[in-house]
Amino acid sequence: MDVIFSPELTVCGIEELGGHSTRNVTHVLSLIDPERAELEAFGAYGTHHRTVLRFHDIIDALPGRTMPTPHHVESILRFGEEFSTRQDADAAGHILVHCHMGVSRSTAAMLTLMAQANPGEAADSLFERLVTIRPQAWPNSQMVGFADTLLGRRGDLTAALARHYGRQVKARPQFVEWMTELGREAELRMAV
Repeated sequence: MDVIFSPELTVCGIEELGGHSTRNVTHVLSLIDPERAELEAFGAYGTHHRTVLRFHDIIDALPGRTMPTPHHVESILRFGEEFSTRQDADAAGHILVHCHMGVSRSTAAMLTLMAQANPGEAADSLFERLVTIRPQAWPNSQMVGFADTLLGRRGDLTAALARHYGRQVKARPQFVEWMTELGREAELRMAV
């Protein structure tokens, strides 16, 4: 059996970043809109490695907006690889992944990192663990699809995502209205 991704894992939104400054975060993955100003919250953090990726949380191309691309997911996988091969690999690690609200881009990225670190773990198990980290997780379907391909999972992450959406709609019916307002009906249609 594969080793479960062992560092402490945190997913949050921008408004929550200040509350994590004393939690010994060692690695940060920031997924923010291209026009967003640099975040000041990290000035209160201890020494850490930070990667910033800038794209919008969308699933369809929109004028003036930057779609997530396979390149972005490759960068997330590179972040995971750099973490796993760091010189102090035996030292405690704490990975914090954030986006604007800690719901979509960040949870897709965290799922990608967990799948990368645990290639033999069932996709449904990865989603169950994701929900323990971030109960309101609604991973961006484009990002999960790219991760599925890049990790050679042959559709199992995407199929598990559909089941995850179905569970989330039942547990949090407000997601139906929210995702509709955001133009993400395709994800709602995926829900089983």
